[in-house]
Amino acid sequence: MAEVAPAAPPKTAKKKTPKAVKPGPSVSELIVRAVAASNEKNGVSLASVKKALANGGYDVDKNKVRVKSAVKKLVANGKLVQTKGSGASGSFKMPKITETKHA
Repeated sequence: MAEVAPAAPPKTAKKKTPKAVKPGPSVSELIVRAVAASNEKNGVSLASVKKALANGGYDVDKNKVRVKSAVKKLVANGKLVQTKGSGASGSFKMPKITETKHA
């Protein structure tokens, strides 16, 4: 008769540890601060936003995709207005806030 190999013990599932969230503002908040700090009439280009983030200590080379997607989301949400270009390229500025007074 053929010998039967012993059954392998069942594997236990590894517990997933949650990733640690880095303290500090998000990329979107940093971008909004950089655009708000500029005094440009026609808005701020993506390159100058990246320079401002790099000067603030953010690693732009490592997180290029996050910066682009954050800019696109901010434009879609209405927190930034795109004055030139399309997508993540072009110039961006803060929207004009129109407050209505209730009578």
